[in-house]
Amino acid sequence: MSEADEKALRIELAQLRQEHRDLDVAVEALAATANCDALQLQRLKKKKLMIKDRISSLEDQLFPDIIA
Repeated sequence: MSEADEKALRIELAQLRQEHRDLDVAVEALAATANCDALQLQRLKKKKLMIKDRISSLEDQLFPDIIA
């Protein structure tokens, strides 16, 4: 992997981690409201899970497990 590719992956990883944290705050805020929209909450949680999967994928590319 070239240095430019690795840098791009690290930037994307940082952006996804920030978006995941933002969604976490949004989910907590929505869940705390009295008349919470269940469908919206479900969509936010699904998006958060998709982002977490992408984060895991990027981490595997950047930090591969080396079995010795």
